[in-house]
Amino acid sequence: MRILITNDDGIRADGLWSLAEVAQEFGQVVVVAPDHERSACGHSMTMRNPLRVRPVRHPSIEAYEVDGVPVDCVNVGLTVAYPDGCDLVLSGINHGPNLGFDITYSGTAAGAMEGAINGIRSVALSMAVFVVDAPLHFETAQHWIRENWAFLTESPLPELTFLNVNVPSIDPVELRGTRVVQMGQRVYEDRVERREDPWGRPYYWQGGVVVMDPDQPGTDVNAVSEGFVSVTPISLDWTNHQAVEELRRQLRRRSC
Repeated sequence: MRILITNDDGIRADGLWSLAEVAQEFGQVVVVAPDHERSACGHSMTMRNPLRVRPVRHPSIEAYEVDGVPVDCVNVGLTVAYPDGCDLVLSGINHGPNLGFDITYSGTAAGAMEGAINGIRSVALSMAVFVVDAPLHFETAQHWIRENWAFLTESPLPELTFLNVNVPSIDPVELRGTRVVQMGQRVYEDRVERREDPWGRPYYWQGGVVVMDPDQPGTDVNAVSEGFVSVTPISLDWTNHQAVEELRRQLRRRSC
């Protein structure tokens, strides 16, 4: 199996190499990751600047750093390392959760999304940790990936669909299992904060406090809050098909 790994935390991120360590047990691994953190870049792509690609030394894995975003890294990887294509794209392991609406901002999800666009089986993986400076239990994610490798790589999926996986950042023995769930809602309040620099000039810091209601049965937010790994199939077809039919009916009525 030919495996391409990327992330949005950068080439030096512990989560990236934790994932690569497990993946090389199952196939040929090439790592192509941003040269620095690119969190919350979403599904952006570098279009008006050249991409610089540099090899990265590793004792057992072919690796490259790119001065771009995860989407760039996937496309560079398919050009430099796998010109004939690969079998699997893994993105992560992200140093934090990607739950609910986070998927729309996430560079981790974007790496998997780009793999799916290229017709490749793709999985985004994240550590669901919610307390600043709390330990990131990458060993828990590694344990879960090993046990569920066949499930991740062989379970039937519709075209243009990738898997978004969130692993609670707890000890492996504390994991309660795995749930296949839909996206929940994870929003931020007070998203933009006004501040002043030392000269009294205003500037604005975007971020905000996460508002996460765990009482969302059947969702990734609920599953992780209860100690389960969440697995969510994400479709690249964002069409609201129910709304399509309703709008067509409305259009026909107005045309009569």
